[in-house]
Amino acid sequence: MQGCMVRHRMAGRIERKVFRLNDEIAGLMEEERLILEELSYHRQLADDAQRDAAVGDADDRAFAREIEGDVPRFERALGGLRARRARLEDKRAELLARLEDI
Repeated sequence: MQGCMVRHRMAGRIERKVFRLNDEIAGLMEEERLILEELSYHRQLADDAQRDAAVGDADDRAFAREIEGDVPRFERALGGLRARRARLEDKRAELLARLEDI
């Protein structure tokens, strides 16, 4: 009887952790979606700026230099979010495996 109660409490804690991880993962997925949209916009902007710089004047070239770092910055942010989400998903999988063992 005592062991059953301990397993039940432990299962409850693990379930709460899994739910919390699910919420965090969902939040990161939404952030990823938003960053992907921003990245798409900045890629288009950078492409347009490079074309304008090739045929334009000094202002066009200056603008192209100014925004050339935006795409890699968003790509790094996206990579960081994806790595964080992968870690959380691994942790969730570990917790679910422990839950199955209870």
